[in-house]
Amino acid sequence: MLNLAGNNFEDLGVQDLANALTHNTTLMTLGLGYCSIEDVGAQYLGDALQHNITLTTLSLKSNYIADVGAQHLASGLQQNTTLTTLDLAENYIRDVGARHLADAAQHNRTLTTLNLGWNEIGDVGAQYLADAIQHNTTLTTLDLAKNYITDVGAQHLADALRQNTTVTTLNLGWNEIGDIGAQYLANALKHNTTLTILKLDGNRIEFDVIREIDEFVERNASERQP
Repeated sequence: MLNLAGNNFEDLGVQDLANALTHNTTLMTLGLGYCSIEDVGAQYLGDALQHNITLTTLSLKSNYIADVGAQHLASGLQQNTTLTTLDLAENYIRDVGARHLADAAQHNRTLTTLNLGWNEIGDVGAQYLADAIQHNTTLTTLDLAKNYITDVGAQHLADALRQNTTVTTLNLGWNEIGDIGAQYLANALKHNTTLTILKLDGNRIEFDVIREIDEFVERNASERQP
């Protein structure tokens, strides 16, 4: 494990690190949060992911990565066969970046955790990600907290949950979801038996709908216990 969070690498410093990653065969966890990395730095890391065969966890939390950087990382994910956790929370990724990451998720067969919380993803981006989890069979945790997802995006995700059988944790806290979107999720959970954690705190949902959702989530959790 190598945690370099809080160092002001910027893109130039990341270039050297990415070059090393291309040839490294031992490092499994790399923390690069709060390192002032922008899209160019993300491109270096995306290129490295295409060649690295050992890294399982990459944290890029709280940098300055936007849609272009997300696209480069997504390109790396399409070729990578080892990464299981990618943390991109607290960046500047919007719907276009979400689309690229969603496309990568449809091809990638190892990623289990994708954190896109505290970005700028709206309903269109949520739809791209929903389409991805309809086809992806490895992702178990998707964090979309504190984005700009409304009832429309919640409906897309709900439709995906009707078919998905691998996602166990979905964080939609602190978005703009109301009773209508929450009811879509509740209806989907009537058919979904794998989701055991659904976070909806900080939205605009009445207690009765939350209670209905809780009942389905608790049912799933109890059924998965040995």
